[in-house]
Amino acid sequence: MNYNYLVIEGNIGAGKTSLAKKIADDYQAHLILEQFADNPFLPKFYKNPEKYSFHVELSFLATRFEQLKNEIPNKNLFKSFTLADFYFIKSLIFAKVTLSESEFNLYRQIFNIIYKSLPKPDLFIYLHQNVDRLMENIQTRGRSYEQDIQKDYLKKLQDEYFHFLKQQQNMKILLLDVSNLDFINKNADYKKITESIFNYKYKPGINRVIF
Repeated sequence: MNYNYLVIEGNIGAGKTSLAKKIADDYQAHLILEQFADNPFLPKFYKNPEKYSFHVELSFLATRFEQLKNEIPNKNLFKSFTLADFYFIKSLIFAKVTLSESEFNLYRQIFNIIYKSLPKPDLFIYLHQNVDRLMENIQTRGRSYEQDIQKDYLKKLQDEYFHFLKQQQNMKILLLDVSNLDFINKNADYKKITESIFNYKYKPGINRVIF
């Protein structure tokens, strides 16, 4: 195993959690899943973004930091590596899209102070799916509070993720375009992804794989 700490990131509906669970089961990884369902502001945010955007982003910031701070250092000796279905930087990406300029400037100050204290992943895996496919996935999984998500919101998040990825010169990033795969139901598609992650060594910067 070339990695001690991996993260799987991507837009809403990209399949981060599903893929992380499958990999953790197959490779005996210590799995860290984002506790988004416990955020009391999330359903309110999707119904009224302007009113609840700062509440939801600040709540996520605190929860994500606490999770990573508590779970990453405590490596399980019986697990081969740590795998998370989110990376702390997503707090800043989502905040950039949802907050006003003044709110974001304050939020970013808080974020930068916290971010320095967290370990960086050995490999950052980004799952890319086109926006239409994301919308289909969101509808299929049927979370009631997500049904009001708009394409424009997903497109803005996608643009911010890409902007972040392009700026990372020292981080190893594996960008997997999985728009044409069904890695949940087709084992052959899932194997293509795991082979891309574990069978190759990547250089710092963006390493693209299109299936």
